[in-house]
Amino acid sequence: MSITANPDEGKRVYDLDRQYVFHSWSAQGKLNPLCVAGAEGSYIWDYDGHRMLDFSCQLVYTNLGHQHPKVVARIQEQVGKLATIAPQHAVDVRGEAAKKIVEVASPNMRQVFFTNGGADGIENAIRMARLHTGRTKVLTTYRSYHGNTTTAITATGDQRRWPNEYGIHHVHFFGPYLYRSVFGSTTEEEECQRALAHLEEVVTFEGPQTIAAITLESVPGTAGIFPPPPGYLEGVRALCDKHGIMYIADEVMAGFGRTGKWFAFQNYDVQPDLIVFAKGVNSGYVPVGGVVISEPIVATFQDRVFPGGLTYSGHPLAMASICAAIDTMHEEGTMDNAAKVGREVLGPGLAELKERHPIVGDVRGIGVFWAVELVLNRETKEPVVPYGAPVSGALAEVNAECKKRGLLPFVTGNRVHMVPPCNVSETEAKEGIALLDEALSTIDHYAQV
Repeated sequence: MSITANPDEGKRVYDLDRQYVFHSWSAQGKLNPLCVAGAEGSYIWDYDGHRMLDFSCQLVYTNLGHQHPKVVARIQEQVGKLATIAPQHAVDVRGEAAKKIVEVASPNMRQVFFTNGGADGIENAIRMARLHTGRTKVLTTYRSYHGNTTTAITATGDQRRWPNEYGIHHVHFFGPYLYRSVFGSTTEEEECQRALAHLEEVVTFEGPQTIAAITLESVPGTAGIFPPPPGYLEGVRALCDKHGIMYIADEVMAGFGRTGKWFAFQNYDVQPDLIVFAKGVNSGYVPVGGVVISEPIVATFQDRVFPGGLTYSGHPLAMASICAAIDTMHEEGTMDNAAKVGREVLGPGLAELKERHPIVGDVRGIGVFWAVELVLNRETKEPVVPYGAPVSGALAEVNAECKKRGLLPFVTGNRVHMVPPCNVSETEAKEGIALLDEALSTIDHYAQV
């Protein structure tokens, strides 16, 4: 990759952004955005020529890295063939993309409803579940994020829900999180059993006959990356079956290679009723999302109108990028690579960092989906940043130190998430761990040992 510094252009880009662009989740006057000049593979660089390993995957979606030539070429080809067409028409690339998604999903899945992204995927999955069951309530965990549209943000459990909450037909519960167990568990088995008992009690007290769906991130992402203990998702599935509740798997962040499987729930013995996917399906090259729909729910709408749709549903450019990305993942062994790098490099390497750095309280993850939780005191588990507070103190410092050394992590809550592309090389993964190691050394003094 050829990188040429151009600080004058960088200043122009920065000034344009600060004058005209309104950013999400931000107080506009406090922003100092990184100006990205280019990207390739696992790297991005700024206008000063500073290159960084992108272990954030932006918002955890560049699963094939940046500018993958096979995906870029397919998008360019589609632009020349048919740049856009309305969703009411049939077009080859849309059917092909849907077929490829269904083929890598559960055997009970039949069709795909395409959306513009993950949030409206959640909106429509919940709508389908409510219409299919004739019920209204939806249960989701507190430690979750499902999107920023009205239904999706109300379903969300984390603090971003608070200023947006309308509180209509949504109930939250605690999912498994052994490191900070609210159930007093000391083993994964205990945490699984107690979390399921808690959920069943919530279902009982809410009235099973009122609950349309339980929506779960198969591996919660922004909330902290919590691979569920063995048996938990199977227990949720059994509870749903017992009461006629739909199980919606939110795979927006965890899907398409992130955990070493096409979908994260495939690490367990479950089949959801609805699967929501988005950015990972095509590495975010073109905005897209969707709902994969099981046979019984497809049947509900054979003679009944589904009251939903979007102008850009199944946009040809997005469909082409999906076809190319899925084909590439098959051809290049992306799932196997993600699983191997997680098992042999990221998992052991980050565990070693925990042993060396007193600021690290917990390390957890699967595939190329890892969280390093930072605490001021390992005994009390006091986080370096209180829940719901903005990034500051030790967390802000380690973020800055990572970037200075050439690593761009995903920093949120009291954690550094290490989420490289699914096709990251072992060499790049080791480099990322070494850079994080150096950065953590600068904040260990915050730890009370």
